[in-house]
Formats: sequence, structure tokens, C-alpha cells
Amino acid sequence: MATPETRPSSDLPPVAKEYNGVDRNAFLFGFTPQAELWNGRLAAIGFLAYLLWDLAGYSVLRDVLHLVGY
Repeated sequence: MATPETRPSSDLPPVAKEYNGVDRNAFLFGFTPQAELWNGRLAAIGFLAYLLWDLAGYSVLRDVLHLVGY
């Protein structure tokens, strides 16, 4: 039973829309609102990959600091 304040879950939109009316998870090329989401996701994956690489003993930062004498 739907009241004006609530609605059943079957009335939800099929995809989350951004203000430009395009799916927020769509991979669009160029300067779009979706690009900011993908940029953040890929940056988080890269940061995690570097941390795991560093923990495995292949520290690039430590090697560079050793080369410059720090």
C-alpha cells in the first residue's frame, strides 16, 4: 500500500541518473561528471596496488630516496 509519503520499491528508477540524465556509472570519454567518478575509482585502485607492491618489498620510493642519499 503506497501513501503519498512512501512508495513501493518497484517504483525506483532502474539506474542512478546524474544531472545530465546519463547513467553515473557509464564510461564516457571527456570532461563529464562520470569522469570524476572513474578517476577516483582508478586512483584508489592504483594507490592500493602501490601499497601492496610496497608491502611485498618492492619499494620504489625507498630505492629513489636511497639513490639521492636520503
